[in-house]
Amino acid sequence: MMFGIQSITNKFNIIKIFIIIFLVFFDQITKLFIENNFSLFESFYINSFFSVTFVVNYGFAFGFLNNPNSNQVIISILILFIILYVSYLMLVNNNKIISLSFTVIIAGAIGNLFDRISRGYVVDFLDFNISNYHWPAFNLADSYISIGFITIMISILLGKKI
Repeated sequence: MMFGIQSITNKFNIIKIFIIIFLVFFDQITKLFIENNFSLFESFYINSFFSVTFVVNYGFAFGFLNNPNSNQVIISILILFIILYVSYLMLVNNNKIISLSFTVIIAGAIGNLFDRISRGYVVDFLDFNISNYHWPAFNLADSYISIGFITIMISILLGKKI
């Protein structure tokens, strides 16, 4: 019986690795598209609510500490440690919803870490406005992190009902 449970766990972990690879690939393809087809700060307006705008982010989430002179090596090392810790949580968590949420968070963190290492900044382009209110531009990797975190919070709040 134990062998069967271990086999299922191993298959589930392999699936999570493929999910991470797919999500990181999709994130990077969108960022490459933006860099190759937009000038910095160029926007393509879909409607009054949403536009695609090419901006760069040297800081953390939503432009926090967005300074090109900040030490990117320290930020990258910190993010790497966070990825390793969340990977551990993903592997040991028995709740499939929470484990998949950690998987999505890891994909987002890897996508943005790849940007920091390869570009020196993170490419952001999803730009939302509601009337005179503007949300800082973000990318798919940021979305993955937010969706994963929100799903974990909902799961915790609802208990094991989902």
